[in-house]
Amino acid sequence: MQVQRIGPARWGLFILLAIWVFVAGSGGISAAPYADYVIDARTGEVLHSQNADTRLHPASLTKMMTLYVAFEAIRNGEITLDTKVRISGHAASEPPSKLGLRSGQTIALRYLLRAAAVKSANDAATAIGEAISGSEAAFARRMNRTAKSMGMTRTTFKNAHGLTENGHLSTARDMTILGRHVIYDYPQYYNLFSRKTADAGVRQVSHTNRRLLEAYRGADGIKTGYTRAAGFNLVASAERGNERVIATVFGGKSTASRNARVAELLDLGFRKSPSRAPLRKPERPEYAGNTAEPGTAGKTIRVAGSVQKSLRPKARETAPVQIASVATTAQQDEAKLQAGIAAAMAAAADTIAPETAAPGTPRPEPRPTELALAETPVDSALQPAEQEIVTRVSTSGGQHWGINVGRYGSRYQAEKVLLRTALAEMATLEGSLRKVAQSSQGFDANFVGMTRETADLACRRLKARNVTCLMIGPS
Repeated sequence: MQVQRIGPARWGLFILLAIWVFVAGSGGISAAPYADYVIDARTGEVLHSQNADTRLHPASLTKMMTLYVAFEAIRNGEITLDTKVRISGHAASEPPSKLGLRSGQTIALRYLLRAAAVKSANDAATAIGEAISGSEAAFARRMNRTAKSMGMTRTTFKNAHGLTENGHLSTARDMTILGRHVIYDYPQYYNLFSRKTADAGVRQVSHTNRRLLEAYRGADGIKTGYTRAAGFNLVASAERGNERVIATVFGGKSTASRNARVAELLDLGFRKSPSRAPLRKPERPEYAGNTAEPGTAGKTIRVAGSVQKSLRPKARETAPVQIASVATTAQQDEAKLQAGIAAAMAAAADTIAPETAAPGTPRPEPRPTELALAETPVDSALQPAEQEIVTRVSTSGGQHWGINVGRYGSRYQAEKVLLRTALAEMATLEGSLRKVAQSSQGFDANFVGMTRETADLACRRLKARNVTCLMIGPS
């Protein structure tokens, strides 16, 4: 009997085939677990749920919380969008997706926010956390405090970017809760999540979710995520008419199949949700702040590096300053002050040129100043409130606190500073009364008719911009 021998080449083919079968088979076994969740965003009503409370890897869905905490820090005067953030070696070394930041370089916070929201840049997310809390570990603890206050009961964050780490887990339900808070707590920033491209300072970046944004009618966000352990994740929101639906998927097998499944879930949501429903916004979580130890009272840590120069439209910042030089007579001062007010109003109108917003951008109560800082041009829905503040005069309404922004040599100078400050800090100074108090030492520029909390917040925000501010108590 003649035995046919198998040559080395054939043995090699057999070995390669065996390896391929093993890899294909094990890939199926280790596929990321699947979960989904759908709600009516207006009411929070659950419309569909599958494995929604299973703790899974969130991947870059994590960055929704990173950005939420950053918006909170800006709102409370801890940091500004113009703050120059120095990039650490740790942030620069994060793996892709990344913006390509270098250790030691500085970049404005606004660009880091855009990079994290649009490109899902890991180096930008880490830099945001370090800028706000001093270290990524401290920032993760703050993320967890905020998540707990939101009711995200099965979420634990270990980092700011979402790359796989032991114990860094969340659920489809919790991430949907977070997405709803992003939409309704900070509507002035929500348009970041629908931009197909954005200027991230060092370069233009493209949105990781642009395919769904382009293909699904009414889609306007929110965040994608992918790691090998997580699979293809997505929290998506869409608005059609009076209806808004949020759908979340964990464990998709590919970008295309995940997007198709999300589209099915959004369609299901629109079919099930009523055409009209009361808007019941989620309750804003308790301000977590930066604390010395987890669970202690929120002692705010001020972040160094605020700069006075702003990247906002120049007209808004400089128009009041370009009032003609101080005249020698009271009549000339008054005439120039009125001219300055008119110029400021015109400048505000010019700088609030509307951006073509995504059709699904929600329109809860505007906070115009923060939106203007977030991106220029700003959302046209916020124009009326932003223009109104320039000449508004109101009574104190029983509110007896105020702030002082300096003492000046003439009434005209004090009025000019009050006007410029009112334009720069509309969110907290809206409704207050500009008042110049004359004394033998000069002219004090004051805002009065505020609560103690509002006066404190206004001072903190102004000091974050290196503006002198003192609180004035009830006389």
